[in-house]
Amino acid sequence: MIHYHCADIHPHHRLTELAGKHLLVSHAYPTAAMISHQIGQSCLLDNGAFSVWKSGKTADWSAFYEWVDVYLDCPTTWAIIPDVIDADEQTQDLLVEQWPYGHRGSPVWHIDESMGRLFRLIEAWPRVCIGSAGEWPDVGTDSWHRRMTHVFNEVSKRGRLPFLHGLRMQGVGHLYPFGSVDSADIARNNNRKQNTIRGMAARWDSVQPQIRWHQQPEQIDLMEFTHG
Repeated sequence: MIHYHCADIHPHHRLTELAGKHLLVSHAYPTAAMISHQIGQSCLLDNGAFSVWKSGKTADWSAFYEWVDVYLDCPTTWAIIPDVIDADEQTQDLLVEQWPYGHRGSPVWHIDESMGRLFRLIEAWPRVCIGSAGEWPDVGTDSWHRRMTHVFNEVSKRGRLPFLHGLRMQGVGHLYPFGSVDSADIARNNNRKQNTIRGMAARWDSVQPQIRWHQQPEQIDLMEFTHG
């Protein structure tokens, strides 16, 4: 499992302490994006949907397209296709259809959406991102884990697991066989007295999930069942 660490670290020269790591970058901090492509092993371009959702603002996707166009020249860089948290599936599908850069991006499936949409994305895309939304906006709650258990149980029935990326799921990534996960933990908490950037990255990168998913017992409430 690849761990993508948020590159929004200040002052910017401290970002070099993550040299050789996999980095999550956003067009909200262009200087960090440039540095990340000079020092990172690979880069994931964040569409900023979570920040837009938290702020209540409307995203300008044309600006995002222009920004990723430059960095997608780097073969180890990929992007999260624009999505709208808590929007309907038709809105999400339209954003995927409008994406101009093919498989250099990956679509987002939100865990309050239907399993049918997830299966469609898995069949069409080499990598799919999973995001928390709806009744399960907070990663790591008991209800969230029940939903994720159901998701992996269903996906594993189809054969070998696909490459799934867990958005904001680094803290629980070891519990599920993701291909990659991301987190802002280092960016937010590296200034705490007990932390160092390199030390935090080493701790995260050394945690890996089981190779295979084994069917888990489920306790599904009525609301979760309706999203099955």
